[in-house]
Amino acid sequence: MAILQAKDKQFLLDGEPFQILSGAIHYFRVVPEYWEDRLLKLKACGFNTVETYVPWNLHEPQENVFNFEGLANIEQFITLAGELGLHVIVRPSPYICAEWEFGGLPAWLLQYTYMKLRCMDAAFLMKVDRYYDELIPRLTRLQSTNGGPVIAMQIENEYGSYGNDTAYLTYLRDGLTKRGVDALLFTSDGPEDGMLQGGTIPGTLATVNFGSRPEEAFEKFREYRADEPLMCMEYWNGWFDHWLKPHHMRDAGDVADVFDRMLRAGASVNFYMFHGGTNFGFYNGANLGEKYEATITSYDYDSPVTECGDETEKYRAIRSVVARYLEKDEKEFPAFPAPLPKKSYGRVALTEKVDLLAQLAQLSKPVKRTCPEPMEMFGQSYGFIVYSTQVSGPRTGEKLHLQEVHDRAQVFLDGVYQGTIERWDPRPLPVDIPAEGARLDIVVENMGRVNYGPKLRDYKGITEGVRLNNQFLFDWTIYPLPLDKTDAIPFAGSVKSEQQRYAQDQDRPTFYRGEFHVEEAGDTFVRLDGWSKGVVWINGFNLGRYWEKGPQRTLYVPAPLLKKGSNDIIVFELHRTEEPVIALTDSPDLG
Repeated sequence: MAILQAKDKQFLLDGEPFQILSGAIHYFRVVPEYWEDRLLKLKACGFNTVETYVPWNLHEPQENVFNFEGLANIEQFITLAGELGLHVIVRPSPYICAEWEFGGLPAWLLQYTYMKLRCMDAAFLMKVDRYYDELIPRLTRLQSTNGGPVIAMQIENEYGSYGNDTAYLTYLRDGLTKRGVDALLFTSDGPEDGMLQGGTIPGTLATVNFGSRPEEAFEKFREYRADEPLMCMEYWNGWFDHWLKPHHMRDAGDVADVFDRMLRAGASVNFYMFHGGTNFGFYNGANLGEKYEATITSYDYDSPVTECGDETEKYRAIRSVVARYLEKDEKEFPAFPAPLPKKSYGRVALTEKVDLLAQLAQLSKPVKRTCPEPMEMFGQSYGFIVYSTQVSGPRTGEKLHLQEVHDRAQVFLDGVYQGTIERWDPRPLPVDIPAEGARLDIVVENMGRVNYGPKLRDYKGITEGVRLNNQFLFDWTIYPLPLDKTDAIPFAGSVKSEQQRYAQDQDRPTFYRGEFHVEEAGDTFVRLDGWSKGVVWINGFNLGRYWEKGPQRTLYVPAPLLKKGSNDIIVFELHRTEEPVIALTDSPDLG
């Protein structure tokens, strides 16, 4: 039994002084077969603790439907960490940020339009309590007080960056203890007055998050907590990437220097991230400041261990600091696990093709509405949604307005592409309607809900209406396309026959399918040169999004997703491809 306490400006583990050297590894961003590899790499760096968030939306994807299997098997991850000799810090939501879709909140909450998030709203707390009743008992048995590896748990996350409802934080804390949590509880916030005032509660340990200037951060912290240990709960040693922006990199020497200064100050440190992993599926988040910016599929984060598990210069610099601080030879640390093999499987031709608009009735169960409504109103959380209506003509030189499109809409008249309207560039689209009228189809992509800040309530689809000039259009047929499964896609025609069928306009959302053969599985990377924007599945597993505008140029395919023999690949291309061929290469390209 290892009991963590905070007393007299230091941590005590079983009564002895203890400095937490921790790294964040999110079980939900790593395939389970690689959990051990990533944890061993953390331990080989001289660290003694692993930290992870817990995303509510992964564990309760539909209301009152819970998932703790596969990527969501948090108990297995924590148990494994303990077996490898690591302590565990758990940050169990309801909100996590983490550049994760909706900050970890489940999208089905948005069906309750009256509900207020992250505060003492009775409707919200009722949902949190039900979730905690499922989650927390799975964690309490893994606490150090029960012989497990969990030494601490967080209350909410960076709450002072959002609100000041300390009664809400107190309610969550009391809810944890009522359900049997007796591990050390804490909050974490930025080192600013408003954040530390709004995000902390008396009698509960506070920690701070930052990426540089540790002396200033800890000085501000000391103004509020004079007798508590110093802990940087999130040392931002790298950063995440948005689409349309350059890939972030941070100098290894700078990271090591800030880390060294924290250790010399006697502080405990949690690296955010130590190993970032991948935003598989539709789980990437987004930020909304001056404009909407979606996070890319890779969550490499310029971390000490890369998305695909490789050691970096940053890793070596950090390990040297740990060794020097502990007065150990690096050779005394556990060995870094052997690199996982990477394979190049070459070019793969995608030989089957299905046009989305031509097969809407087979791909979705349509619903009728007077006005366009967002996907949450149909119980849909992720993916795409298509809005269709008939427009009368003639109309010449009019402009199509989408009032609040979230997030990216492609417009078609009688199947012919007219243009794209984007949330960050919502300019109207000129259209001409022939005398006989035309069918209007609008394909909208949910590119990820906002995960941080005051605009979390982020409905997806068309949220306010569609106009031609000032005239609202009514009477819509709406096709939800969550794309949570690919086996319903009606592949039948060859690429050649479909190209002939739609030769007049190639800019149409289209599913492509192909197969490739694997003798020996290794990590590989899907390269989509010549493709525009879309999503890729391998053997039914959603790898995530690609976009020619970058920065990311490849999608990571962990070897456990492959099987010996024939493997299936599906690409949903939103625009067009120069050639229906992808490449499986042995090296990543994050731009």
